[in-house]
Amino acid sequence: MATPLRNLDTEELSDSSKVIDLDEVVVVSQPKEQVRLRLQPVSSNVFGSEQLQQLHVHDLSQLSQYVPSFVMPSYGSRLTSSMYVRGIGSRINNPAVGVYYDNIPLMSKSAFNNHFYMLDRVDVLRGPQGSLYGQNTEGGLVRIYSKNPMNYQGTDIRLGIGTGLYSNVEVAHYHRPSEKLAFSVAGFYSGLKGFINNQNFDQKNDLTNEAGGKLRLIWQPNKQLKFDWTADYQYVNQNGFGYGEFHPFAYLPTLYSSTFMPADETVQDPATTIMNGYKRNMFTTGLNIGYETESLLFTSTTSYQYLNDLMLMDQDYMTGDYLQLRQAQKMNAITQEFVLRSNNKGLIRQIFPSRWQHATGLFASYQWLNTNAPVLFGDGITGPIGNAIANAMKNSMLQGMIGRFMGQGMSAEAARAAAQAAVDKMGVTMTAEMAVPGEYKTPTWNFAAFHESNILLGDNWKLTLGLRFNIDKVKIEYDALAYMNMTGGTANATATYHLTSHVQDSRSKSYTQLLPKIGLTYTFDDSIGNIYALVSKGYRAGGYNFQMFSGVLQTELNAHQQDAMRGDYDVEHTAADYDAINETIAYKPEESWNYEIGTHLNLFGGSTHFDLALYYMQIRNQQLSIMEPNSNYGRIMVNAGKSHSCGLEATLRGKAADNALDWAVTYAYTNAKFDEYQHTVGGSTSPNTDTFAGDYDGNYVPFVPQHTLSAMVDWHIGKFTIGANMNGQGKIWWDEANTYAQKFYAVAGAHADYDFGPVLVSLWGRNLTNTHYNTFAVASSAVGGTHYFAQRATPIQVGLDVNIHF
Repeated sequence: MATPLRNLDTEELSDSSKVIDLDEVVVVSQPKEQVRLRLQPVSSNVFGSEQLQQLHVHDLSQLSQYVPSFVMPSYGSRLTSSMYVRGIGSRINNPAVGVYYDNIPLMSKSAFNNHFYMLDRVDVLRGPQGSLYGQNTEGGLVRIYSKNPMNYQGTDIRLGIGTGLYSNVEVAHYHRPSEKLAFSVAGFYSGLKGFINNQNFDQKNDLTNEAGGKLRLIWQPNKQLKFDWTADYQYVNQNGFGYGEFHPFAYLPTLYSSTFMPADETVQDPATTIMNGYKRNMFTTGLNIGYETESLLFTSTTSYQYLNDLMLMDQDYMTGDYLQLRQAQKMNAITQEFVLRSNNKGLIRQIFPSRWQHATGLFASYQWLNTNAPVLFGDGITGPIGNAIANAMKNSMLQGMIGRFMGQGMSAEAARAAAQAAVDKMGVTMTAEMAVPGEYKTPTWNFAAFHESNILLGDNWKLTLGLRFNIDKVKIEYDALAYMNMTGGTANATATYHLTSHVQDSRSKSYTQLLPKIGLTYTFDDSIGNIYALVSKGYRAGGYNFQMFSGVLQTELNAHQQDAMRGDYDVEHTAADYDAINETIAYKPEESWNYEIGTHLNLFGGSTHFDLALYYMQIRNQQLSIMEPNSNYGRIMVNAGKSHSCGLEATLRGKAADNALDWAVTYAYTNAKFDEYQHTVGGSTSPNTDTFAGDYDGNYVPFVPQHTLSAMVDWHIGKFTIGANMNGQGKIWWDEANTYAQKFYAVAGAHADYDFGPVLVSLWGRNLTNTHYNTFAVASSAVGGTHYFAQRATPIQVGLDVNIHF
């Protein structure tokens, strides 16, 4: 007779997220889900505090290197928190992956990349999680849990030093003065002088200083009611965006040779006009209230989030002063979620476990986001404009004088010489000053109602049904100005003319979505594992590209330069002009369907876990961040028609030699391609063209590695542990035309730990092979021609950590 399913019984529901056999037993509060991850129809990885320490990861970007099909590259600052899962993601605007911190949904993508410290565990779920977690979880979900003072007490001190003048200090105290009350207080500082030189500055381009603190207070007045309040603040001040020039293509033939010279892909040190940088103040606080009975658990989660940051960027990445961006964001957000789910506790439930488990909830959020983002044009752009206008003035004067002199009887040659001498004597000059300041308010509102049921069908089958009704409203209020001040004339008289283009408007859009989920799980035996099939829908909200205003308004200034020669001129805008702007800056929501089969197997008596997922995703209106066409004013979001992504994700991990050996291997293959690349800007759709290719159908989606691979092993010998790890990824295309790419690369790391009891000493190393690779690359046409720039990865780094607990 088949063994009955145990995934809904009391033993497992008492700790719905602990993982047996191999994982650390960590109890976390999970208000939505009934069973632990490996019993659900989902592809996932779980990292406990010991694994995080052994891998020496301090943020999500570093952790992503050990997660199959999940990529969060280091793009040069904490601001750019781009995540790609299963071929979807983008560098700007709405994320494809959601992040929850102690059950609080982080609302700003700019807040995702923060410093990890004093954590219990991190879960990474892949595939659409929309039915329970809503919009912008189309690619997956990351859940981060800090240590719980109800379960863990004492004082932790962590000290770290490393090459590149890396330093790290973390202090935390966990106290439980009574059975009903517990609290924790923690703080950290982390600094790095850096590794990447800038040719024009003494400071390293990757210099970083950050600090923060967090509080947690848990009060449980009785067995049914619990209050869990947390507050977290982090500050970062760093240089960033160290993009150096490189040449991915072969040079053209020289005058003396008809053969192509090889491409030089060596990335030079950055050479920028200003030192790029990023500052961020971030505060998140939330209150979780839980009330449970033997059959139901009610949870309320309320949060407030604040983010205030400043980015400085030399947008042309060149020594010459061409383009600079100064972007300041200020965000305030509130969220509220209510969840009512089944809860199997008590004697009756132990004897008669329910065959129907369910979760129902309501979610609402409002986010205020104000962005001030002036683009400043340097002498590299304004100088040629002033010279061109001065030359035009000189030529006009010259032609007029030639005509008058010839009318007085001079020959054409004599008249030209006399006119040229007169114009030269007049000393005609012209200088131009140009900028595009702008203030943009982009509030968003979201409301959702959701339900998910897990129904046992016999002893071995489980049916999962989920549905979310989602409403989004996005709005933009913009006040943008482009101006060109032209000062010039002759040596005897000068004047300043002002050319301006000012636009001010407000637009909004609303989107409604149903996000279904259907899963079927078959459990072979509780000690063997299960297989599952899943169909789910993913969704990313649409929005507005305020990054495009620099290009739109600059185009208008260039078109009206001659009008300004006769005096001050302000470009007028009609209702039709504003409608055209609205169509230009808007982009549509992205929708996808995910079809997946997978398995979670326990092998060799539970000493080995094998997880495998095969998936196929159909994506419509894929949101893709590209450089603004025909300019270099920054990245914009466009809809790239239809695409698909298919692949596999595998994790194999286990213990051996009487648990003295821990090991794990992960691998993922991702095939993400455009099916119909219809480059959509502003509602008008036309096939995209490029210098290298005119049709992107069939091309690979950029920034997505085709292969991700990792391996790790730890050998415990008494109080001594020695470990090694590696990770690799590639090939990664950097543009939609698939013209240049990062080849597959792999890096190795290692650590050696000795446990003295209250003190753990760890010697560690990253990128011990000193592998040279790029985490990001971009093409720029800001200064004429096409230049290519890349962000180099951190070279070999070694360090020493001391962990103290008492």
